[in-house]
Amino acid sequence: MTAEPGGLARIVLTASIARRYYLDGRSKVEIADEFGLSRFKVARLLDAARDSGLVRIEIRHQGEVDVDLSARLQDRYGLQHAVVLDIPDDDPASLRDHLGRAAAQLLAEVITPQDVLGLAWARAVSAMARALPPLPGTPVVQLTGAMSLPGGPDTSVDVVREVASASGGAAHVFYAPFTVPDAATARALRQQPEVARAFAHLPAVTKAVAGVGLWAPGLSVLHDALPEEDRDALARLGVCADVSGVFLSADGEPVVTELSERMIGIGAEEMRAIPEVITIPYGTAKARAVRATLRSGLVGGIVTHTALARAVLEE
Repeated sequence: MTAEPGGLARIVLTASIARRYYLDGRSKVEIADEFGLSRFKVARLLDAARDSGLVRIEIRHQGEVDVDLSARLQDRYGLQHAVVLDIPDDDPASLRDHLGRAAAQLLAEVITPQDVLGLAWARAVSAMARALPPLPGTPVVQLTGAMSLPGGPDTSVDVVREVASASGGAAHVFYAPFTVPDAATARALRQQPEVARAFAHLPAVTKAVAGVGLWAPGLSVLHDALPEEDRDALARLGVCADVSGVFLSADGEPVVTELSERMIGIGAEEMRAIPEVITIPYGTAKARAVRATLRSGLVGGIVTHTALARAVLEE
């Protein structure tokens, strides 16, 4: 039997065994016979090769997806799906288009004929809808009231109708604004037949897509659309993020606000009841908001880009 080498001889022996195992596909028994070692000794040398860095195992994908960051994000927050794209992050419109296409591909892969899809308003959700292939007759439910920006993307009604029309599924939509001046008006709108019918389908929603905003100027469309007194009131309550109208603190807890009573849209507990909510955040400035969202337990999937994923993981 060959004596156990030490020093440089051991390094060379370990490298030779690693080459046989990882590159040549030889079994540990075959390697043990060749070198006159026990298979347990071969196993220990292979472990030593990995531990010392002599052997490095990389899982790589030649494409836009950063598989390492995707796996780390999924593991850290216990997500059902995480897709991180390795793309430049210097242009918000380009980011939305790239992430929208990736989210469309992910949704098309995971949705089944038994699913009911819910769509909340967000720029990124609108980008996803434009790239989404026809789904298998999937019914689509509007989750938030309409918010239209000058020169901006489609409203939530347009997005739901577009996806349902392409898929041949039913579109459960309603014509109502996202926010109204007072709670009484909101209650009256929720009782309108088309709004009530759409919201009656919420318990059937199995997958949904939503946006994420940081509660700060220029980083949340809802923040920028509200009067200053509303923005300030939510900031004083500790709102860090809004997930298509669901307000969260930095630690991921839903924040009860007076504004919530004036909104026509899904609430935190209704969102929590959906088996998987996929978010499409972009922009490294939103890292705090994305952390809050992932901590909340309200979402189970994310499609984002490398710079934001790294910022989220580097707490």
